Formats: sequence, structure tokens, C-alpha cells
Amino acid sequence: MYQAKRPSRSRFVPLRGWNHHVREWGSPAAGRPPLVLVHGWMDVSASWQFMVDALREERHIIAPDWRGFGLTTPLGPAPDAYFFPDYLGDLDALLDALVGEQPIDLVGHSMGGNVAAMYAGVRPARIRRVVNLEGFGLPASRPAQAPGRYAQWLDELAAQRRGDNGLKTYDDADGVAQRLMKTNPRLPAGHAAWLAREWAAPGPDGRWAIRGEAAHKVTSAHIYRVEEALAIYERIEAPMLSVTASDDSLGLWWKGRYTLAEYHERIAHVPRLTERVIDDAGHMMHHDQPAALAAMIEAFLAGD
Repeated sequence: MYQAKRPSRSRFVPLRGWNHHVREWGSPAAGRPPLVLVHGWMDVSASWQFMVDALREERHIIAPDWRGFGLTTPLGPAPDAYFFPDYLGDLDALLDALVGEQPIDLVGHSMGGNVAAMYAGVRPARIRRVVNLEGFGLPASRPAQAPGRYAQWLDELAAQRRGDNGLKTYDDADGVAQRLMKTNPRLPAGHAAWLAREWAAPGPDGRWAIRGEAAHKVTSAHIYRVEEALAIYERIEAPMLSVTASDDSLGLWWKGRYTLAEYHERIAHVPRLTERVIDDAGHMMHHDQPAALAAMIEAFLAGD
């Protein structure tokens, strides 16, 4: 099994109705901004461990579990749906609590990359540099889609109440590891075995379940407005590194409804943009090529 070279430590921060689990590496250093890592949908903060271990330099790193993922749990009843603006609100509150007004370096993957890009445009003064790892956003939508989207949202909430929207469980941690390797064939067995024990946990019945609430599967009630995203991108003041993988995960997922070329057109609205590609990697690039990604990010963060 994989052995972490730089073990993390945990703390819990109660904010906005949630007890947020925050994973940290290293210690604060005067004159050096914290590095904040935000994970993607159906992932956990521990997912960054392989990349953190590959970094050349020690620095203070902060990686929260988003609400309803990992070890972050509600302080009251769990919600039956989740809304994207809350991720921005949670990140803002966590930064207030953990680093104050100090600017940060922000790295986000997938959904977290989308959050990072949006946050950098909404709170430009808080970001020194930002890295977006395949935070693609969503296909463009039309206002005429709104009635159907709301109806779909209501239907899926009803399915939640009936218990029809659960997550798959596994016999043991090895079953979880096999699931991770099936989804990502590049993931080494030892890495999968380690990650499985962070990504999932046994329930009261002894079966292993993903540390993610089933309500995350409920479709957003809101349509995706590309014009809003572009207006936010245009307000980003920090240099941004946009990293895509050599595998076209966007094309594989959306099957022509949203293309990599469209993403490049959108991200070009960021004023100070650098684009790079990680070779021999898919969407989980921080698992597939952690050393190459760590070197790329460190070089970008060290730039003038």
C-alpha cells in the first residue's frame, strides 16, 4: 500500500451550518502565501496526497473537504440538495477563519477548479495565483430549458425522499479500490488501496460507502449561464494556469454537447492566462501524473 511521505493533520472548523474538515501540511511561513487545494465532485481532500508528496518544497498547504464530502458533516439536518454558490460561500468563510486577509495560491480540480476560477473573479484581491485543473464548467444552456430543469430537480428530490437515489456500497476496502481502478485504469493498486480508505468508510452494516452524500447526485435546479461565467473570468486579476489532460475527458463525458475547443474559448477570457497539458493522464491527473503536475504547478507559482 502507498505510504504518505508527508502525512497530513486534521482540524475541524464549524462554519455556515457545517463542521468543515480541513487537512493541512506544513506550517505557515512569513511572507509566503498558503497554498489552498480544493477537490472535485465525489472526491475528498486526501486525494491531493500523491501530489503533495511530489512537491519539492515544504509549504503551508490547506485542503478542505467540501460540504457533504469526506469528513465534513452538517451541524443540523443534512440537506436534500446542494447549490454551487455555497461552495464559494464556504471557501470565503474558511479563508476568513484560517488565513484572514492574506492572499493565497489556489488550486482546484474539476468542480473545485470551477469554484477556484469563479472565486478568483469574485474575490480577486484574495488570490495571488490560481490553478484550474480541468474545471470546465458545464454545457451552455438556454432560458427555455429552465422549466424542465426545475421539474427534473423536483422529481429527483422526490426520489431522494423515497430512498431511490442511494450510492453503491462495497463489501470491503478492496472492493472500493477495485472500483477506483476500474474508473481510472492508470491508478496504481497501492495508491488505490490507500485512497480507498480515505475515499470511503464502513457503515453500521459493515459495508463500505463513499464519503459523499447521495444528495450531491440531485441535478442543480439552476441552468448554467455561460455569459455569467465569462463576466467573472474577465474580472480575474491573478495569473491563472489552466491545465488539461492528454485524454479528452470533456469529450468522453459530454459526447459532443460541450467540447474542449469550447472550453478553450471560454477560458481565454481570463486576462493573464497560461495553458498547459499533462501527458499520459486523464481527468484525475493528480493521481495519474502527480510528480509532473507538482513540478508544473510549482514552476507556475514561483513565476514573477
